[in-house]
Order: sequence, then structure tokens, then C-alpha cells
Amino acid sequence: MEDDAEPVTGANRETRTWDDSLLAVRDLDAGYGDLQILSDVDLDVRDGEYVTVVGPNGAGKSTVMKSVFGLTNRMAGTLTFAGSDITTTPPEEIIHLGLGYVPQNDNVFTSLSVQENLEMGAYILDEVPQDALETVYDRFPILRERKDQQAGTMSGGQRQMLAMGRALMLEPDLLLLDEPSAGLAPDLVDDMFDRIDRINDDGTAVLMVEQNAKKALRRCDRGYVLVDGQNRYEDAGDALLADQQVRQDFLGG
Repeated sequence: MEDDAEPVTGANRETRTWDDSLLAVRDLDAGYGDLQILSDVDLDVRDGEYVTVVGPNGAGKSTVMKSVFGLTNRMAGTLTFAGSDITTTPPEEIIHLGLGYVPQNDNVFTSLSVQENLEMGAYILDEVPQDALETVYDRFPILRERKDQQAGTMSGGQRQMLAMGRALMLEPDLLLLDEPSAGLAPDLVDDMFDRIDRINDDGTAVLMVEQNAKKALRRCDRGYVLVDGQNRYEDAGDALLADQQVRQDFLGG
């Protein structure tokens, strides 16, 4: 955890240079068509790190995730992943580099079975890696129990586990999670975060956008607070939780 990280604000922040960054986003302007959502955004994730992006609704959090995965109009700035410049790389090529993405909505093939969904996660390979499939089933035992069930008949929490499992079939170095607790019953939220913790503990770096900011910041190594499409604060997760200004403005006190 980065205890010496200093909070940064949009007006006076200094660009960080971390030679060991797995993902480095620099001065990113991005949006949809001609509509710009992000302005001058910086973000880093190091190998094995757990990073969370929080902020008010409409701050551009999901746009950051989509931009990293090549799903927006990236207007300016640079993105590098595992030493490769991915600023103009499309999603179908990014996935080959070791980056997995789980969107918030429409993240499973509802007409396919659980196992067929997982096999689709390895579609770029010549054959389904059985060791990766077994690892996913070990992480999410309910998926093994329901491997023949049609995904569209599963609960929201089970679908979310399936979507994560499918993204893990290629054993990515970095997993992007967009609002993984959205729509889950309160008693399932902690369980979902526990599963994400274990994925990170096993060596997969995680970059997560999350509406449940307090729970997310308690678990992550570092956090970013995004406001109006710009960096507002960056610090260790527990430091952001302890910052009175951050708590008052963004975490409900």
C-alpha cells in the first residue's frame, strides 16, 4: 500500500512517473463521438496492485474503463499497458496483451449456458484451456454447480460471477471491473468484494470503478477520486477514507 502517496487535485497535481506501471494513463482526453467526457486524466496500476476509481455520478468513471479497453474516442493523451502503447489499439487486439474487462451491463451471453459463456472467454485461443476453466470453477463453485444452466436464468450476483469468470479465462495480468456490486443485494456485496480480493491475492492486478466507495476504498491499495472528468484526489485507499474533505465531499461524511 502506498502510504507516502500525496493527494492530488486537478489544478495543481504533478504527473507521476512510475517505471514499474503495468498500466499508465497520461493526460487522457476521451469521450463519445465529439462529446468529451474526460480531460487530462492520469492513472497508474502497477503489477499485482488493486486500484479503485470513485466519484459522483456522471464523473466519467466508466468512461475511464472503456477508454483503457479501447471503447471510446480517445482524443488526446497516451495509454501504455505492459510496455506496449495501446493509445490507438482496438479492443480485439488489447485482449491479446493480457487485459480483461467486465462491463457493468450486458456482460453475459444470456442464451448460452454457463460453460459456453466461459468457453467464449477463451475464443481467441485454439482450444479452451482446461486448467483455466478449473481455476474459474474453483473460484466460483456455484458456476460449476450450474454449468449447464442458461445464463439468462441466473440471479444478478451469479451473472456477475460468470462475467468475471469469463474474463479470467485468459488469465489476464489486469482485470477491469466496472461497478461489480451494482444491483446486488446488500448481503451479497461483501461476498463479491471478498472474491475480488482473492483474485487480486492470486496475482491479478485489479482496476475497479465502484459506486460503493467506502467499501471499495477499504480494500484497495490506492484510490482515485474523479470529478467532472478530471482527477481530483489520489492516495492510498485508507488515506482517502481518513481525509475529512474527501469524506465530506464524496463519501457522505
